[in-house]
Amino acid sequence: MYKKEKKIIGRSDIVNFPDLQLEEIAIKIDTGAYTSSIHCKDITEENGILKCTFLDEDHPQYNSMIFTFKEYKKITVRSSNGLAQERYEVKSTIQLFNKTYKISLSLNDRQEMKFPVLIGRKFLNNKFIVDTQLKDLSFQQQDQ
Repeated sequence: MYKKEKKIIGRSDIVNFPDLQLEEIAIKIDTGAYTSSIHCKDITEENGILKCTFLDEDHPQYNSMIFTFKEYKKITVRSSNGLAQERYEVKSTIQLFNKTYKISLSLNDRQEMKFPVLIGRKFLNNKFIVDTQLKDLSFQQQDQ
């Protein structure tokens, strides 16, 4: 059986989301979370189209662009305190270690959080091993 080599990723990093035109965004790796989540504001759904803006005015990489998604779904996310919350989930891409990966992101108001993006096990599985002593490994390898 062929075993795919897993990359080591630290507890946090700085990445790009090319589909969302977001660059150098801080992410937190959270092996306790199943889904990945991105800070999103002004989420509206109308006639089968989801509209939103990513980040907010306080974030240095905020671009005020309104994104529309025809493909999305509603998911239930259970937080660490056990509360269930319905969120929208969209598909996008993330650049890590000079490679572009597909990722599903739940849309959530993370304004009070230190990191605008949380990366969960669903994305990490079979690709990465987390070393909590390290950080910014992918960012340090950019364009090498």
